[in-house]
Amino acid sequence: MTSRVRGALSAALIAVACLLVPFGAPAAWAAYGLADPGRYVSAMAPPAADPAVRDAMEDEVDGPLRPFVHDFARTPAFPAAWDAGNRAVHDAVLSALRDDSRREVTVDLAEVEHRLAYEHVSLDLPRTRVAVLPAAELDRLRKGYDVLEVAGFWLPVTAAALAAAGIAVAACRRRALTATALGTALGGALLGLAVAVGRRLTLTDLPDPVRRPAAGAVYDALTATLRTVSWLLVALGLTVALSCWLTGRYGSLRARRASAVPVPDPAPQPTRAQV
Repeated sequence: MTSRVRGALSAALIAVACLLVPFGAPAAWAAYGLADPGRYVSAMAPPAADPAVRDAMEDEVDGPLRPFVHDFARTPAFPAAWDAGNRAVHDAVLSALRDDSRREVTVDLAEVEHRLAYEHVSLDLPRTRVAVLPAAELDRLRKGYDVLEVAGFWLPVTAAALAAAGIAVAACRRRALTATALGTALGGALLGLAVAVGRRLTLTDLPDPVRRPAAGAVYDALTATLRTVSWLLVALGLTVALSCWLTGRYGSLRARRASAVPVPDPAPQPTRAQV
């Protein structure tokens, strides 16, 4: 294989690998982050302290329960109740996505009360079930979840394998590694841009502008990991690219210095006197 062919093949493999970065990271985040109950509850914990989220929650409650919800949302026990409610909703939705149920997804408030008992929080909730997801949405979400489970694993693995193959077949591996690092940094920047654009589009599409601060707080909590990953990809890519450039410069400088030093002629050997 000639150097030109190796360079073209390396460039193609590295380009595809870097293009997969902005897609593989969100897929892995959704499949292994949001689908995990503990990680989901931890991600959703910060909005419990956001006043806009509390106000939006109170607006959803009608009747005589509104004063109770208003007072309870400002007690030290509210974060535990918020976490218990989110975990119950997550478990119910995830269970419905993983089976063939065609029923509406509901949450039993008695289950939330039982979870709160482990946190030593006593709360007398009505014995009723609250609807959280209509049955008509299950098929669409189930297909998306199945795709994410596959993509969340194979997209990052494929990107890493293609990048490694591109570096291995390159005629100049340092240059290929630099290109991979810069492409990774670019992919991280595109991921961060996509998260920012997604936030703007999500909030713009809300029919009620009053709910936008609460929706923004929830969106920021759910995508905090993606924003961190995007910055890490940018930092890692630029660090590796800079390291490759510095090592290349240092190697070239050493080579030039070595070629500039004259090599002394060997000293003449003394001849033995003739007798």
